[in-house]
Amino acid sequence: FYSSLNQSLRQTSFTRWCRERAVGKPQPISPGLRIKDMMFGGVPVRVYEPTAPSDQKRRGMMYFHGGGWMMGSISKTQKQKLVYRLAPEHRFPAHLDDCEAATLHFFSVAEAEFGVDPHRVVLGGDSAGGNLSAALSQRLAKKRTGDVPSPLALVLIYPALQMADFTLPSYLQNQSVPLLYRDKAAYYFLQYLNGDMSVCQEVLAGRHVPAELKAHYSKWLDPANLPPEFRERSYQKPEVKTSKFSSSILWVGLTGYFFKDGLQSEFSPLLAEDDVLRLTPSTFILTCEYDVLRDDGILFHKRLKDLGVDVTWHHVSDGFHGIAVDCTGFYLRSLRVKRTEYFCISYF
Repeated sequence: FYSSLNQSLRQTSFTRWCRERAVGKPQPISPGLRIKDMMFGGVPVRVYEPTAPSDQKRRGMMYFHGGGWMMGSISKTQKQKLVYRLAPEHRFPAHLDDCEAATLHFFSVAEAEFGVDPHRVVLGGDSAGGNLSAALSQRLAKKRTGDVPSPLALVLIYPALQMADFTLPSYLQNQSVPLLYRDKAAYYFLQYLNGDMSVCQEVLAGRHVPAELKAHYSKWLDPANLPPEFRERSYQKPEVKTSKFSSSILWVGLTGYFFKDGLQSEFSPLLAEDDVLRLTPSTFILTCEYDVLRDDGILFHKRLKDLGVDVTWHHVSDGFHGIAVDCTGFYLRSLRVKRTEYFCISYF
């Protein structure tokens, strides 16, 4: 175990080093924008705020970066300042705990320090950050007491929402499409969960979920719930053979440590029960056609819509995972992305 952890640490450190240098020099600050690095509840954050005065309270957004729960920085210099703790050094729920601490701090100081209405704060994120946004929304909803403002809305950009089924059409249709490959998605989930890569093939084949739970989740994860056009592109669903994980007794006794947390809603928000999902605020979801995570977003949209939640879904038919930010960290300014940004901003 420790040998595997050390190898993962070395690989991740090298990847982070390469990504930092690929970004290059920091971009100049746009006129009318002030950027500050601060600490919110003990968590490093970067604050973007307009310099122009406002005669009314502003809207605010807490944005959680992507990077497979393993990478990401709010700094484009050699010195990294992480928004939340990262795997493999830290495992679930450390990332979510940091997001909660920072968000609750911002709620408490939003009006006094930033002129932001705490009741008009949106949670958002891309990829793993979308997962954290959805999970945090559910955590806060379950803790709701009236003393702390609730998020006004969610913005989920190609979010990763479940680790129960890696054989959905989008996972099989796009398994070899960059920037996120199917096996790499499972790798990131497992690194976030506990770092045990010996079970990766079991997870990819769907043999990590016991039969009764698989039946329970099927009403939410059935490909038949997808619009027909997303099932038309050819793919072959692998045969799921019986394994040592098929028995509930064996699953709890031998593998419960590895997978139990991965199937709870704070790790896999798409698997939350209806009474929890009904508490979701207005939500905007963006998906991309050539993305293994496409169906997570589409199925989440369907569940929210069926439960009467105000939800808007925007699909980029020629998009791929990471379209919002390319591999060098600069925004891709295609017409479709510009249109998507405008739609997202105007919606809230």
